[in-house]
Amino acid sequence: MEKAAKFEKVSFGQFAEGWKKFDPEASAETVKEIYDNLKMPKRATAGSAGYDFFAPADITLLPQEEALIPTGIRVKMKKGYVLMLFPRSSLGFKYRMQLNNTVGIIDSDYYHADNEGHIFCKITNDSKEGKTLSIRQSDGMVQGIFLAFGITEDDAAEEKRTGGFGSTDKRKTE
Repeated sequence: MEKAAKFEKVSFGQFAEGWKKFDPEASAETVKEIYDNLKMPKRATAGSAGYDFFAPADITLLPQEEALIPTGIRVKMKKGYVLMLFPRSSLGFKYRMQLNNTVGIIDSDYYHADNEGHIFCKITNDSKEGKTLSIRQSDGMVQGIFLAFGITEDDAAEEKRTGGFGSTDKRKTE
């Protein structure tokens, strides 16, 4: 297998900015403690395709509730790769936990975005049975898989990314 990427933490300032959106009441000390205890994504076994992303803190969602979770993680990838994020299978089976955008697409140039390529996961507890979704700090919540991709022979994309989520569809078309 080709080694195609490296996970890193975003800066503390970037993480704190994102965390305030998730938990506006959190103290600076709490945010720093969460940041210091972030776990890097990792594979559970040598045969695993997915890298587990771990909850930065305890997360509880009632049925139909959603949360935008800052992971504190960014990823530097080789050109020609994409990181795709999916719910962990067990959470999908037990709670119908879903990523709100169905599949998260992390492009290689996102690493250089204005927000340092900070990966967020917006999840929903879509339980039809009234189950409360509880994810404990450091438990896996989503999984990421690196895939190689191709482009067309006549591709002429030359724009540089500056923004984060949704920024590439705001470009002017000629």
